[in-house]
Amino acid sequence: MPTSKPAKPTDKTSSKATRVSGKTPVRRRYLPAWLGLGLGLTGVALLSATAGALLAMSLSSTSLLQSRLRPEDRNTFNSAAIADGNMSLPHLTRPVNVLVIGTKVLRSELGGELEESGYDPTVNSLDGLSDSMLLVRFEADSGAVKVLSIPRDTATFIEGIGETKINEANHIGGPGLAARTVSDLLNGVGIDRYIRVNIMAVEALVDALGGVEVYVPKDMKYTDNTQHLYIDLKEGQQRLNGNEALQFMRYRHDDLGDIGRIQRQQVLIRALIEEAIGPMTLVRLPKILSVVQDYIDTNLSIEELVALLNFSKDLSRADAQMLMLPGGFNNPATSVSPSYWLPDYDRIDSMVAEHFGRGRENRDAWMADPSYTNVAIQSAIDDPQAVRNFIGQLLDSGYRNVYEDYPWSEPIQVTQIVAQNGDLQMAEDLQRALGFGEVRVESTGNIESDVTIRLGRDWLQQQGSMQPDSDAI
Repeated sequence: MPTSKPAKPTDKTSSKATRVSGKTPVRRRYLPAWLGLGLGLTGVALLSATAGALLAMSLSSTSLLQSRLRPEDRNTFNSAAIADGNMSLPHLTRPVNVLVIGTKVLRSELGGELEESGYDPTVNSLDGLSDSMLLVRFEADSGAVKVLSIPRDTATFIEGIGETKINEANHIGGPGLAARTVSDLLNGVGIDRYIRVNIMAVEALVDALGGVEVYVPKDMKYTDNTQHLYIDLKEGQQRLNGNEALQFMRYRHDDLGDIGRIQRQQVLIRALIEEAIGPMTLVRLPKILSVVQDYIDTNLSIEELVALLNFSKDLSRADAQMLMLPGGFNNPATSVSPSYWLPDYDRIDSMVAEHFGRGRENRDAWMADPSYTNVAIQSAIDDPQAVRNFIGQLLDSGYRNVYEDYPWSEPIQVTQIVAQNGDLQMAEDLQRALGFGEVRVESTGNIESDVTIRLGRDWLQQQGSMQPDSDAI
């Protein structure tokens, strides 16, 4: 079981910056009549398109709810209203937690037979083992979205089964049992709605968006003839189509296995957010729904779905925070004791307190002491001496637990300070000590670190500015 640290209170809430400007008298300028007419027509067209999109969805004959929930399963979810239309576009009225369950189901898992060639095809089903699980929190007040990835090999208690991997919950009891299991794992966090989605929807969604821009960190090659899974991606920045995005998301043949796959999923989710979210999001919704509706099941109403997208259309990078369930591998994994992700409950409580509305009053004193902060350095610059100098500066600033990790292959200009376990204040304290870099809440860094620093080219510029003036010597 991983070593636990005292839980962290919640005293941080991300918020959108507001701009305040004074008013000064200015000379009034009039727009040319033709320009005013053009802007007016553009506004009318946009409003008409949005209204048309909502009307098309409202009149859709295909329901997004495919499950017949039992009464006890319906009661698992908070039925209180989450959105309000009231003569305008629907908008969120309170924080909302949505459980997203991704499935990848083979024909053999549903009792079907393999083809003569041994091919076991992926089928469009939502009833198998979950391949991925996310708890997404939309915070109506702060404008933030928190995405918690729960490894499918997480060891937990499932009612009616006992201690096993969390991915069995959906297979045994559908979304209701999956939601209760996740809530229990997270010390009672409430779950308002669910979305189940087959992995086939990812390919369809990416193609509908015209591809997605991603940096592939290394060459990825893997073949599984049984599933007709052929992964062949080259390192570098590139635009992936739907099939290539699936390859990127499904690759797991490296040292971190499923955890490395979760980190790539977070990279892809962030890229999709940047690709899909914007002023035209609602207008594009009918097209997106038309290609994915056969692959999803949700108890979100159309009005609620529109409210979530309306909320997300102004989302910034800082507003989207990616988390992963704290824990560690059982070691070693054997045929008798297969690979599990063992939850670190103290860290889970700390993360839930900060990011899922279950606050605590006090922050433990040791967490403000930099000597206790575990800092991993991933260099994106080809300058070993500059890295050594950087580590030396951290040591001088009181950070004692600092080590160099594997280099970061993607070239970056601005140093990234990654709050690996979601501890935003710890990352911000480190940023203040450095005086440069940007803070990110995501779990794509070293999994044993509290904070991972990806050293960018701005450190080289910082070093230059710190050099003594030769003319003054």
